[in-house]
Amino acid sequence: MKPNVYHLVLVNLVGFALAGLRAAPEPVSLPDSLDLKTTIGYALDNNFAIRQARERIKQQEGIEIQVRAREIPNVSAGGSYTENSKQISSYSPQDTYAWSIALQARQVLYAGGGVQSSIRSARLAREAAMFELEGVINQQLLSVRTQFYTVLLAKQRITVQEENVNLLGQQMKDAKNRFDAGTTSNFDVLRAEVALANGQPPLIQARNDFRIAVEQLRQLIGFAMASGPNLTKVPEFVGSLDIGKPATFELSDVLSAARANRPELQQLAKLQEASEQTIKTDRAGYLPEVDLIGGYDVVRTPLSGAWDRRAEGWMGGVQATWNIFDGRATAGRVVQAKSQFEQAKLSLASTALAVEVQVRQANSSLIEAWELVQASSKTVEQAEEALRLANVRYSAGTATQLDVLTSQVALTEARLNQLQANYGYHVALATMQQSIGQADEFVRS
Repeated sequence: MKPNVYHLVLVNLVGFALAGLRAAPEPVSLPDSLDLKTTIGYALDNNFAIRQARERIKQQEGIEIQVRAREIPNVSAGGSYTENSKQISSYSPQDTYAWSIALQARQVLYAGGGVQSSIRSARLAREAAMFELEGVINQQLLSVRTQFYTVLLAKQRITVQEENVNLLGQQMKDAKNRFDAGTTSNFDVLRAEVALANGQPPLIQARNDFRIAVEQLRQLIGFAMASGPNLTKVPEFVGSLDIGKPATFELSDVLSAARANRPELQQLAKLQEASEQTIKTDRAGYLPEVDLIGGYDVVRTPLSGAWDRRAEGWMGGVQATWNIFDGRATAGRVVQAKSQFEQAKLSLASTALAVEVQVRQANSSLIEAWELVQASSKTVEQAEEALRLANVRYSAGTATQLDVLTSQVALTEARLNQLQANYGYHVALATMQQSIGQADEFVRS
């Protein structure tokens, strides 16, 4: 499977460029307002899972450099100095020390194809790490986007509950005014007071849900400087859960897009190719290795300690080694490599099936989410009209206070259901886009 050009551009430009921008994040203050685009951009720089994935690419680059070392000449230098007692001198009692200096270069001429296959395997592993980074970015940004929607949902729930409490408070005042005017009983006042008291816990819970959602978002984007002025500061979250024109997807198209674009599949395809190269590397152990060697030696002349009496000269030649029998160690490595290759194939097939199921589920969830949006919007309109009619009839004396309170509860529930439906649609759409390997819109732009 060939790497998609867009994927490589995404990883190179977004991954490494953004990593360079914040290699060592400086303490920053929370902005007064925070929108989704800014949140996504900050997460690209600071999300810990994304930063770790970038480091794994660097690790694979180091491995590739290490493996390529056998492809180019290796040069080494060595030296020695020894001194011994006169009694064990090999030449004369005066000849008690010796020294030598050597410079040697070695170039692999033939290693059964093991060097080339090792290099290809390392390169494929690095490309797999790049696809892994892309997959991590897509998954983490989906989590960030979902959590940002959760913050907006919690914020708007507070608004709905505050409106509910305000309306219940107004109804309690109306009940008291009617009681003072002698047009209603004290029971209506007590019932209005109970309704107002019952409206307080959901508001308190909504405020707590908002605080928790903000903290979870802070963890996802990697904002670790929650001290000093940032300790209690909460920015104004800018955004809306309103829905415009719904997105439509053809199942056959999204399945094809997922198979072509999901970075997880392309990562596993690269790892499968890398494991195939590992088999070739291990099989090279059956064949001889031939090296070209050359060097220059400088040694002390026996029976003379003078520098100008030294012996020096160059040497060169070809050296071959062949491990004819290694106790079947090479055969064991080949068996392991073949098994790893088969496991890689199975992993790719299993993940491909999982991706297909995930896409189908995401498509089904998106259909359900849009149907819930349509249903909830109609319910809100009906609940608003029902409350209006209940208030009119109550003012005319043809409806009871219970009718008004019941209509108010129904309207609050309908508004909360609409918020939840809109939230579910946005999350379902983002999940659908991630399931087919589509990058976040703010990354694409």
